[in-house]
Amino acid sequence: MKVVVDSSAWVKRYIEEPGSEALAEILGEASQLGLAIILIPEVISACNRLLREDRLSQEEYETIKDALMTDVNDALILQITPEVTAYAINLLEKNVLRSLDALHVACALAWQAELFVTADKRQLRAATAAGLKTYYVA
Repeated sequence: MKVVVDSSAWVKRYIEEPGSEALAEILGEASQLGLAIILIPEVISACNRLLREDRLSQEEYETIKDALMTDVNDALILQITPEVTAYAINLLEKNVLRSLDALHVACALAWQAELFVTADKRQLRAATAAGLKTYYVA
């Protein structure tokens, strides 16, 4: 199964929270994993915010960063192409979405993902409306 996971869900791989176990099960069933190129800086940004808020230690941050860089080596990194940009524009015109959220969904559409996984309800609605099979990790 071709699976795309967005940043809001992917961070659950490193920080134990509701949805972490479900994400692990989905990743175990995936035959191919696609991650939008923007996932990497988004996860690093989220972790830096947690570090600044003293919700992560420097050691925890470094461990997560190392794991992220290792994990992305095992995934297909989905690039922002003219096709992805066209999908994103369409998604933004039809949904209430942030631009980066639209790019995750657009990458899944262009790659013809069989499952799109997110922890963002607006993104979930947009992906479902665009015809993707979706899974919400709450």
